[in-house]
Amino acid sequence: MNKSPSSPELFERVRALVLDARNKLRQTVNTAMVQTYWDIGRMIVEEEQAGESRATYGQQQLQVLSHSLTDELGKGFSVSNLKNMRQFYPLFPIRHAVRSELSWTHYRTLMRVENTQAREWYTQEAINENWSSRALERQIGTLLRTAPFQQRSSTSRSQDQH
Repeated sequence: MNKSPSSPELFERVRALVLDARNKLRQTVNTAMVQTYWDIGRMIVEEEQAGESRATYGQQQLQVLSHSLTDELGKGFSVSNLKNMRQFYPLFPIRHAVRSELSWTHYRTLMRVENTQAREWYTQEAINENWSSRALERQIGTLLRTAPFQQRSSTSRSQDQH
């Protein structure tokens, strides 16, 4: 039995169509997941702000929520992931500004960048340059390793000028 397609052109067109559909599906699922995590973060923040002693109440609330969601829906709702969702909402407060081009892994990486302008720059660069989450991690890691040196260097230069 001959396993090669009768028409290489047909094979390539079908292959391209299936691969495109898979990419669209992956993007749709990713976008829905990121938006859902943003909404979960908003709900957690709003619930905590209505609570009495936030730190203790918040931690207990996250543990109960994590346990209940994991029992009902499966993995993905650990206390640490719920904390990430809670952090996501205030760092990216405009839901419509959350970019569909970036995955949850991209956003978790971006949340570690404390400087708002730097975070916005990395967000835009990740989109413009189509960085994978690993490439974004490397770029941010490079900044974090060189930033203290650059800051010391600029401080030294400004002191030398006086």
